[in-house]
Amino acid sequence: MRYVVAVAETSNFTRAAERCLVVQSALSHQIARLERELGAKLFERTSRRVLLTPAGEAFLPAARQALDAAERARAEVAAAAGEIRGRLAIGAIPTVTAVDLPLVLRRFHQRHREVRISLRSGASEEFVERVRQGTLDVAFLGLPPGARPKGVRGRELARGDLVAVVTPGHPLAGEERVTLSRLAGEPFVDFPAGTAGRSQSDEAFAAAGIAREVAFEVSTPDFMARLIRLGLGIGMLPEAFVPQLPDLPVVRLSDAPARMEHLIWSRHQPSPAALAFLSALGVPVPPEDGLT
Repeated sequence: MRYVVAVAETSNFTRAAERCLVVQSALSHQIARLERELGAKLFERTSRRVLLTPAGEAFLPAARQALDAAERARAEVAAAAGEIRGRLAIGAIPTVTAVDLPLVLRRFHQRHREVRISLRSGASEEFVERVRQGTLDVAFLGLPPGARPKGVRGRELARGDLVAVVTPGHPLAGEERVTLSRLAGEPFVDFPAGTAGRSQSDEAFAAAGIAREVAFEVSTPDFMARLIRLGLGIGMLPEAFVPQLPDLPVVRLSDAPARMEHLIWSRHQPSPAALAFLSALGVPVPPEDGLT
């Protein structure tokens, strides 16, 4: 199954064999043997690449799940002997501020060298689904007040307000505090509609009965900051995050949208690596947690 996954991801038997540290003939022989056992071809070979057949497409997700289960079993055995190993897959929004994530990851890596860490940046709603499915172990989210991720365990890490961020020289740059209504006529740079990062601002303007124009929808705060610097619009970002953009004036709001940061993990018993990471964050999870 590991050979099948490698060929599917590289679309090449030679590169797959190199990844698996075996000679190509051995890899090809084992895949052919598996195909005979299954009674179906998993790959079609063309002059340029190797493609999955419909049977291969059906087999691949189950193969990945089986390999993950085998790795989890090995990690559990190692943990019983006092060694933390295996995989730790983390998701984090780009504006996480409740923890210094790079520093936490470095310290965790120094303590648990046998754990393979991966980090994915993205949107909160995507991460909730990935944690539910088991493709992420833990995730850091940013959500509007009152929002509670469903189907996962979690805890609130921090809460704070959003602030307006403007280009130097903007008429509002010298203001200490304004209302949302003062921003109504400005073009906005914001996250895509429907995302948690966007909904915090949308809900606040809607509650105040104020319409606004979001002219630019972007996925990262760095891109948002570039557009703001060029005077194309103003943005709304967490107050705890804006010190990372020291060249941009910050305008605080008297009726500011609120925002909460959450840490989530699976409802099922976390892996040894995930438990060790949660413990490093000061979030101990008892063994029976998530077994209901």
